[in-house]
Amino acid sequence: MDAAIVTVGDELLTGDTENTNATWLCARLDDRGVDVERVTTVPDRVSDIARVVNEYHAEYDAVIVTGGLGPTHDDVTMEAVAAAFGREVELHDEAVTWLREEGGYAADDLATGTAELPVGARPLHNTEGVAPGAVVESCYVLPGVPAEMQAMFASVAGEFDGERTYSETVETPEPESALLDRLSEVQDRFDVSVGSYPGETVTVKLTATEPETARRAAEWLADHVEPVEGDGS
Repeated sequence: MDAAIVTVGDELLTGDTENTNATWLCARLDDRGVDVERVTTVPDRVSDIARVVNEYHAEYDAVIVTGGLGPTHDDVTMEAVAAAFGREVELHDEAVTWLREEGGYAADDLATGTAELPVGARPLHNTEGVAPGAVVESCYVLPGVPAEMQAMFASVAGEFDGERTYSETVETPEPESALLDRLSEVQDRFDVSVGSYPGETVTVKLTATEPETARRAAEWLADHVEPVEGDGS
């Protein structure tokens, strides 16, 4: 299973808000064996959201959109997702009923537009807030508030599944460019993918579909690179 993540919000593009939702979702999807192929941030603009959702829906097994839910002037995500699928938005009776009976909101408490979803959408109830999310075909629309997004994703996490992978890491003070021969060799010797991430040291991440393969590859590489001083290797 592969997926794309679309995060919505002008505040993300100006740097006023850190995009923690994308990082959190990538980690959870990776844990479930789902390959995240794209992470895209778009402004609070119907045309941009609709274009990206339409493109990614055609290309990936699932699209997760976060942010821009609710009744305020810049909450345009539901309208945009509806447009991507050629639908209108309408007041969703099930969402309204849940907000009244489970959320404890009276009709007068709900601002106009709060429970408007794309026609035919499956509502996702917001146990940590007010504005509901929705599923439209294989597009999952979640809130932007991290606590609300995380709780709502938990309610649909079982719908995301793929081949589980296992990773081991090896650190070395050698420069990344000096490691090329051994990074190539560890891939030839073991059925692993390799990522290398420079910093104060270089961290090499070895990923395989079997934990024993990842472990053996890491042991081999650790024996063939210079150890970090004081790590006991």
